[in-house]
Amino acid sequence: MELFNNHKKLFRAAAVLFATLTVFVAVLPALHNQENNAPLPQSEPLSASAVRGKAVYIANGCVACHTQQVRNVDMDKVWGTRPGIAADYARNHRIDTWRNTATLMGTERTGPDLTNIGLRQPAIDWHLTHLYNPRIVVQQSIMPAYPWLFIIKENPAKEDVVVNVPAEARDEEGGKIVASAEALDLVAYLQSLKQVALPDGRATPEFLYKKQQAVTTGGSKTIELDGAALYTANCQGCHQQNGEGLKGAFPALKGSSVVLDNNPELMVDIIMNGYTGRMQEGFGPMPPVGTNNNLTPEEVAAIMNHEKTSWGNNAKKVTPDQVKLLVEKVQSLTKDKK
Repeated sequence: MELFNNHKKLFRAAAVLFATLTVFVAVLPALHNQENNAPLPQSEPLSASAVRGKAVYIANGCVACHTQQVRNVDMDKVWGTRPGIAADYARNHRIDTWRNTATLMGTERTGPDLTNIGLRQPAIDWHLTHLYNPRIVVQQSIMPAYPWLFIIKENPAKEDVVVNVPAEARDEEGGKIVASAEALDLVAYLQSLKQVALPDGRATPEFLYKKQQAVTTGGSKTIELDGAALYTANCQGCHQQNGEGLKGAFPALKGSSVVLDNNPELMVDIIMNGYTGRMQEGFGPMPPVGTNNNLTPEEVAAIMNHEKTSWGNNAKKVTPDQVKLLVEKVQSLTKDKK
C-alpha cells in the first residue's frame, strides 16, 4: 500500500487517528463525568489553608502510603460510613495547567485510608502530635516522623500553636514545640477530608461480603462483636492500647470514673455526642466518635464492655438494648438543646 511507503502520509494518518481516539476515549468521557457528577450538596470547597496543605501532602509523599478511596467491601467499613462514589471527588481540580493532582486516591494502604479522617480524627492536637512522632499516639506505627514541620521556641507567641509532646518522645531538650505554617496547612487539609451524606432519595451503596460471627446461646444464635477490634479502630488512636491515654493530650480510660460508673448514660453521651468537659485540664475536645463513625448500638456496647473490663477495670457490662435506649435518649436531649 502506498500509505506504508510514504512516511508523511503514514505520520499524518497516525496523528489523526491518535487525535480522534483522544477525543472519544479521554476528552468526551471526562466532559460527561464533569456534567453528571456534580459536587454533593453538603460538600465544601477546600479553604486556602487546605489547598496549601494538599501541596504539602503531595510534597512529603503521603500519597505513597495512604489511600483516599472507600471500596464497597466490608473490610473498608472502618474507613467511611459508605463506599465512595464519583461525586465525592467532584470538587477536586488540577493544581495548574501542567500538573494534574486532582485526586489522591493512592495505590496501597501501608497506612490507614484518609477518606474520612476529618471526621474520624478532627482534633488538631492529635494530628500535630501524630505528625511530630506517630509512635506517640500509635505505638506500632511505621509512619516516618516529620519533625521538620515544627519549630523549637523558647518563648512562643500568643498566636503560636504549641504541641504537647511527652519529654521521652522529644528530639531536643528545652523550649516549646510549635507547629509551622506548613504543619497547620497540612492538618487543615486532613481535617477537610470528610464523607458527606448523600442527597435524600439517592440510594446509599452497600458494603459487600459482610462477615459476622454467630454464637450459639441457649439454642438461639446471636452476633458477638469484637470489642477489642472496635476499640482499636475507633478509640485507640487517642486513648492508647493500654487505656492510659496521653498525658496533657488525651485522658485515660484505665480507672476512669466515667467508665467505671454503673450508670452508663454519661459514657454513651460522650461516645455519641463528644465531650468538652476537661478542656480546662488541657485536654482537647473529644469528637462524637459514635455518630461520626456511624456506630450501631451493638458496636457501641461492645466498645464500652471492652473498656469496662480491660486494664484492671471491673465495671458492670452493658447490653445492646440498654445502649440503644440510651443512644435515643442522649440524641433527643441534644436535639432539644439545639
